[in-house]
Amino acid sequence: MMAARVLCRHGCRVNSVHGFRKKFSQAEDVHLKLIEETDHQEEQKTLSRQIPSPSPYRLYYNPSSYYYPSRDSANSHSQTDDHEEEQRPSDVVPSFRQQSNRYSVSCSRHLSSSNKLLDLAFNKAPETDKTSVLQIHKKTVTPDVKVNPRAFLKTRPEYASTSLDLTQRPDPVEWVEVLPVLQNVSLLKGRMKPSDVSQLLAELSRLHADKMALLRSDPRFLTLLRYSVKHLRLFSLSELLEVLRLFVWVEMPSSHAIFETYEEELSQRAKQMTFQELLFAADLWRCIGRQVPQFLEYLYTSVHLHLGQINVPELVHLLYIIGEGRHCPKDLVRPLEQLLMHHLHLLHPEEVGTVCLGLFKSQTSVSESAVTRIVDRALSFVSEMSNFGIVNVLKYMRFSYLFHKPWLDAMAQEIPRRSHGMGVQGLMHVTLTCSALHYRNDGILSAVAERIPSLAPHCRSKDSCKLLWAFGSLGFLPTQSPGFYPSLTEALRQRKAEFQRYPEHLLTGLLGLVFISQFPEDLVALALSPEFVHLALKRSQLELKKDLLTLDGAVALELPQWTGPRLSRELREEVAEMLWTFAQSDVCQKPEVVEAETALQDLLGGEQFVCKRMILPHTRSIDLEVHLDSTGQPIPVLPPCSAHNPASPVPSHQDWEKLNTGITITDELIGQLCNLKTTAHSSAQSSIIKPPSLQRFLPDEGEKVFESVLDLTSGITEKSAKPISAPQDLKCSVKVAIQVPTRNHYCTQSQQLLGLHAMKRRHLKLEGFKVVELGFQEWSQMLRKSRTEKLAYLHCKIYDCL
Repeated sequence: MMAARVLCRHGCRVNSVHGFRKKFSQAEDVHLKLIEETDHQEEQKTLSRQIPSPSPYRLYYNPSSYYYPSRDSANSHSQTDDHEEEQRPSDVVPSFRQQSNRYSVSCSRHLSSSNKLLDLAFNKAPETDKTSVLQIHKKTVTPDVKVNPRAFLKTRPEYASTSLDLTQRPDPVEWVEVLPVLQNVSLLKGRMKPSDVSQLLAELSRLHADKMALLRSDPRFLTLLRYSVKHLRLFSLSELLEVLRLFVWVEMPSSHAIFETYEEELSQRAKQMTFQELLFAADLWRCIGRQVPQFLEYLYTSVHLHLGQINVPELVHLLYIIGEGRHCPKDLVRPLEQLLMHHLHLLHPEEVGTVCLGLFKSQTSVSESAVTRIVDRALSFVSEMSNFGIVNVLKYMRFSYLFHKPWLDAMAQEIPRRSHGMGVQGLMHVTLTCSALHYRNDGILSAVAERIPSLAPHCRSKDSCKLLWAFGSLGFLPTQSPGFYPSLTEALRQRKAEFQRYPEHLLTGLLGLVFISQFPEDLVALALSPEFVHLALKRSQLELKKDLLTLDGAVALELPQWTGPRLSRELREEVAEMLWTFAQSDVCQKPEVVEAETALQDLLGGEQFVCKRMILPHTRSIDLEVHLDSTGQPIPVLPPCSAHNPASPVPSHQDWEKLNTGITITDELIGQLCNLKTTAHSSAQSSIIKPPSLQRFLPDEGEKVFESVLDLTSGITEKSAKPISAPQDLKCSVKVAIQVPTRNHYCTQSQQLLGLHAMKRRHLKLEGFKVVELGFQEWSQMLRKSRTEKLAYLHCKIYDCL
């Protein structure tokens, strides 16, 4: 029997990891018995092999397949520094993750249903994945810059009592030196005490990092884990925290079910722990990389009980923990703000950055005055801050929508000086903040644009798409940095697989390109394909219909020869109707819009001459549409059929009667409508104004179309007394789109339109419209003036553009 078991164990070493997992799924008692019976034989074979000597029965492994690489250094997991980026490897489908991240290997962490505590087996990466990784590494690319989100812990010695220094790893030992320790595990077995568990783990944790994977799969180590759980309630608090600290060095996978038991035990002991011990335990969980909401709840509750004990180190560390936990209880916001304002003048540069990052990641809003004071403090030593700290301040400014001009002026100096040493994510957040605050600075944008091409291979789809959106929104043209847009567009092509999981990223990036009239046709075809549209519409938590409509509308106008996929007519009408319904309840009711509409009606002679509608639904905003004939006389606006443009208001029966009032049916008019040749007088008139061009180039803004305009004097009446005559030539009518923009349509302190609104202006001209803009500053001041002055202003605006 013993020989058969030895032979069986010998054969098991040749099996795949799947077979190993199946073995662990046996009942716990049977599994432990098997381990105990084979320990001695395994030790003898291990000693004789003296790993790493070649063996036909070696189990090949790759630590990156189950080890999150940032956890064994100062660059902890939190270097993925956006609240959307907290993606553990186990949260991602293995095959997809391999395609989406060329620098990692897929993993699988399915835990055994009957023996979760001891299951540490992982799948090997597919051969195709290995090939793709090797091919990528053959290319020479500039390495991305890594950041250390825990650098603030070096600023004060007080942090040593509440945190684990990840740079102080125990001196490594080789595999041969830990074999006697594993043998002791087999010898002690049931006689193992809590102190033995912590002592054995301490000795095993010194193993060289490259061999940790081998240790975690060793049956004797699994036995040690089992006894650590068995003695969990017998550990003293210091022993319990020590074991948790040792798990960091052993690089235990954060998804391992053993941690559920440890979190429950620590939560039960939380009431007996000091605030510093609670912080230390929370920091250990952060180093392990595990979210522990149950334990953090006890930590946050204890803050109210220990407010008097919270000094600068405790406050900064607490905000760091809150940020990594992605949540701050509402009842904690006010006390934290008060503490922060009280200690703000004592914060070091890196601590200010950590505070901003914690508030940003937890989506915690403090008062505007508090944010201003935080940025003021950062500005006082901006030259001493690290790149990481500066980016964190920018992130929180973006979240708070705080336009802090002195800080942004400082960034205009600092970012160009620092950009060569910044990584992809830092640069992305810099430009995303500029975009969110509508702050365009060519020095910042040019510096980032010059740096990005060398880092493009490191860009996730999220990074590339947000960079494209930010630059497109701010109107940064391809000619300003020829390599910028092509490098990011190519990066998107290399990351196509990621769009199956994050379709919103592709739409974000493409819209940024469309804003500046760039259309990578293969990516546009992908985004408008029925399969992708179906995928995007399934994302119920995101409203992607508007983005799809904007992309589709831009393609229709700017790519007239497009033969690729388009949105269905039904979907276009549905989204247009949704947008118009919202506009009617929002922007249509704004005082500046209502006043402009009323004044135009008075100027032109009635309601039938002004149509408030979404001329281009895909641009998501309304305009006041006016038509004029070749002599400058207003023409009633005939709205398009509602079946083709549901965003256009449908006139009532009475409205149609108004539109028909004053129109005389003549032979000349019938001839014009039938596109027949008319009199020489009509031909002469048609030569005054050419039909609107549908070509892609912009019409000549300097051309004066009309030789005469309406007379306007100070004695103008509320209603135009001039009768409306029949149009002389409907083909020669001019369509005017009158826009009532807000300050949010422009870059801050600039007359440059933001991306979406610049695109709309371009598309209106392609549709044959003359665009008249009632400038925000001008019209807001005009609202306080007399009716006569408003009408005179509108008259000049409309006829001066013709």
